[in-house]
Parts: sequence; structure tokens; C-alpha cells
Amino acid sequence: MRIFCLLLLWACAAQAQVASLPAMRAGQVSVSGLSSGAYMAVQFEVAFSRTVIGAGVIAGGPYFCSQGSVLTATTTCSCTSELLLCRVRPGGTQVPELIALTDWFAAAQTIDPTSALASHRIWMFSGSADSVVPPAVSNDLYTYYRHYVDASRISYKRNLNAEHAMPTDSYGNRCRTLGSPYINNCRYDAAGQLLNWIYGPLNARNSGALNGRFIAFDQSEFIALPAWHGMADFGYLYIPPACDSGAGLGCKLHVVFHGCHQDPDSIGATFVRHAGYNAWADNNRMLILYPQAAATFTNPNACWDWFAHDDTRYAQQTGRQMAAVKRMVERLTTPP
Repeated sequence: MRIFCLLLLWACAAQAQVASLPAMRAGQVSVSGLSSGAYMAVQFEVAFSRTVIGAGVIAGGPYFCSQGSVLTATTTCSCTSELLLCRVRPGGTQVPELIALTDWFAAAQTIDPTSALASHRIWMFSGSADSVVPPAVSNDLYTYYRHYVDASRISYKRNLNAEHAMPTDSYGNRCRTLGSPYINNCRYDAAGQLLNWIYGPLNARNSGALNGRFIAFDQSEFIALPAWHGMADFGYLYIPPACDSGAGLGCKLHVVFHGCHQDPDSIGATFVRHAGYNAWADNNRMLILYPQAAATFTNPNACWDWFAHDDTRYAQQTGRQMAAVKRMVERLTTPP
């Protein structure tokens, strides 16, 4: 059985060898994500804007878009309802109301001051053929960001005829395909584009076999009973050789949130291995943290919590998943 896992299910082997997330001394924290992971990335960036320096948002919408409503999440912030017609339209997410709520949370000190967002660098992607999070939703996100961030600090790619998936230039389904593993070969390296925008010009990515190593780590150190709260028992960390020595001193940290149906039970480690981040990390002193969500009764698609499927405080610093990922970030950025 062990040989079977090692040969055919890399994720199964990783799960069997789950370790503790190592204490590191990285800095310059940024986030990115796809779909529900994009919403999670925006939430994390806004709530912890003093910690994060930028975000990459692939097929996502404004902060607090669903306002805790599954109906709003699936009909106004995305087209994912199986029972009702999609109601996505330009301006439909009510950006002025979301800005007012953001400011209210900041005034209540449940998120960081919004003034910290002004220094962030934002990279956005919306496929023109996206049927799950249509371009109108991403356009609302751009309007939301422009309230806090100067246009010169935002890059918005929206002219690629792509469906709802992580765009790569070397792996996945055809670009107009909608389906598992939701990674599409669009001859476009989204991971590289967003990392280069957030951090400035980087060294060329590793074009050969990866030089670093993966760690499957125990997420229960950061959230009690993770399976009860929509998180997998384990997450992943990619460590390039340059960050293995010196406990990551001088390295950057990028946090990647997968989308729905991209959790370990659904696709194993496919997203972790093929989304495109690790090759850039190899040559640029960058740790890549992949927290992992999991399916629950109220969240059967293993989405990140951006619609209160587990926690009404989901978009604030005290939200269970938000706080758990923040603790992971602190483990990787605090001197041992």
C-alpha cells in the first residue's frame, strides 16, 4: 500500500508523513487565489493589510461580497446556484455598500486600517469566457480596489478568452474548458505574472525539475478540529533550496488559496504541483504556502469560507479560517 501511494498518489504519501510547519524567518508576505480562493485572498489581504504587501486575484470579487448570504454568493457574486438564475450584472455587488462595510469593520478594529491598502500592489485576472465568476464581478472588484489603491498599483488582465480555471502556459485542460482540476493551459503563466507584479521583476523561473522540497504539515496546530471548519487535516509548504538554510531569512512568503473542488480529497496535490508557483519560487528565494480547505455538510465543494458556511466572522481577523492562516504566516515569518 505504501508503494502504491508513493508511485501513484503523491498526496497520499505526503498525508502519511505530515509534519509540523517549521518556524521560518521570511518576510514580504503576499497572497493569491482562484475562485473561492480569490475571495479568500481578498479577505485576507483586506483584513490583514498591515501584514500583506499585495495580492493576486484570479476570478474573484469584492471584499465581503456575499455579506454572509449563500444566495448572494451563488447568484450575485458568482453563477453557481443550481436552483436559481444567475443575477450577475455590472455593479450588482453593490460596491459602495461593501466599501462602507469595510470602513465600518476597520473602525471597529476587526480588520486592519484601510489606509494600509494604499501601498499594496494588486494583480487581477478575469477570463472573458468565465461562466462561474463572470467579468462583471471582477470589474466590481476593480472598482472596489480603486477606492483604496491608486490605479498605477493595479494590473488587470481581462482580454484572454479563458474559462473559470487557473491559467498556465504548460499544464491543464484547454483554455475554454470548465472542469476538474480547474487548471487550464492558456499559454499564459498567471502565477508568474502576478508574482512579478507584486514583487517587481524576478529572476527567470526554473525551467527544469524543481530543486526544492514539499512539506505536508499539520493544520490542526492552527485550528482545532479543522475538518469541522472546512479545512483539511494537512496543508503544504514548498521550500526552495535558498530558503532551507538560515530558516528562510531573506526569503519572501506567498500564500496560495486553491479554489472549490481543488482540495486534496478532490484532486490530491495537483493544484499544489501544477498551478505554476513553485518554479518561480526556486530561483527567487520564495516560500509558497498552500493552506488546504475540505468539504463539509454545509460546504460540499470544499470552498474557502467567503459566505459564512462555518463562521459569521469569516471575513474578519477573528474568522476561524482567517485566524488559522494568519497563525501559519506568523510561524513562517517569526524568528525561531
